Amino acid sequence: MIFGIPKEVPEYKEIPECRVGLSPRGVRELVDLGAVVYVENEAGDAAGFDNRNYESSGAQIVYSKAEVYKRSEIIISVRALDKNEVKYLKEGQVVMGFFHLVTASKETIDTFVQKKCTVLGYEIIQTDSGELPIVIPMSELAGVQSLQLAARLLEATNGGRGIVLGGIPGLSPAEVVIIGAGSLGRTAARVFKGIGANVYVLDNNRKKLEWVYEHVGYNLTTLFANKRNLEKLVRFADVLIGAVLIPGERAPVLISREMVKTMKKGSVILDFSIDQGGCVETSKISHCGDTIFSEEGVIHFCMPTATSLVPRSATHALTNGIIPYLKEIVKSGFEGAKVRYPEIQRGIYIDNGELKKEYLK
Repeated sequence: MIFGIPKEVPEYKEIPECRVGLSPRGVRELVDLGAVVYVENEAGDAAGFDNRNYESSGAQIVYSKAEVYKRSEIIISVRALDKNEVKYLKEGQVVMGFFHLVTASKETIDTFVQKKCTVLGYEIIQTDSGELPIVIPMSELAGVQSLQLAARLLEATNGGRGIVLGGIPGLSPAEVVIIGAGSLGRTAARVFKGIGANVYVLDNNRKKLEWVYEHVGYNLTTLFANKRNLEKLVRFADVLIGAVLIPGERAPVLISREMVKTMKKGSVILDFSIDQGGCVETSKISHCGDTIFSEEGVIHFCMPTATSLVPRSATHALTNGIIPYLKEIVKSGFEGAKVRYPEIQRGIYIDNGELKKEYLK
């Protein structure tokens, strides 16, 4: 089996993409099984993995993106391919990454179909129990990141309210509202609670709320994400975290512009659902690539590739999630791996040029 790891191309010049599809450790595991791995020159530099790291792990370095695609059967990417990358695709090639085709252009989808490619979306690989094994480690990482991001954006020099997240004697802590009790929301609840913030977690899945209540701690508040509760909580939130994910679908807009208008000036919204369209009406990705902006007096963070800010950690987390599937592909071939791991089949948007998801037709 021949794999190719291209250097990631950012969708917007102002939003760097520093992650890489597989770490050197992951490459070593595939090479030890007999796979051939081609890595584009300097593909891992921004994540702290240079060419020598990959070569010592058994990879072969190639010096053009075209060569990576030409030599490889399977392309291991992080995010959706750039329009210039699509032209390098070979007929019948397999490409995998966080593609989010539900928000992709018809032109992009048509190109995959015409090339008879197979597109495997990490974000919709789902086990029999409903877990998202590739999304989980990346979401957990983003959950930890949310603490770093919120603390920085709340500082007065960044236009924030000028407050700290945790309290001290005689000073109340920040109010943190988290919408979504999945992996990201649970992790965010844990880290914010750990520094002493007042934490509120909302979801419409009772079992998820029970998990948060039992595992994160009793001294936080869990509520159903109905309109009344959302309207009430956003008014006093210092930090609002959007962590809503419906696999393969656009994120529902749960926070309206009118709700945002009621928030305190200088408060912060971290909309991690932005890669699925965003769960806050005022969230957006501007054409110039701005990911931090103020709307209705509230600071918004809307970066669809947020974990790229910590690319070394992100690449390790991504590798941990995908390596079992890649190893099975080496052992059994792509078709055999689909039998061994049915979740791979669930993660296929397009199979040899055939659309497999109704929402893409």
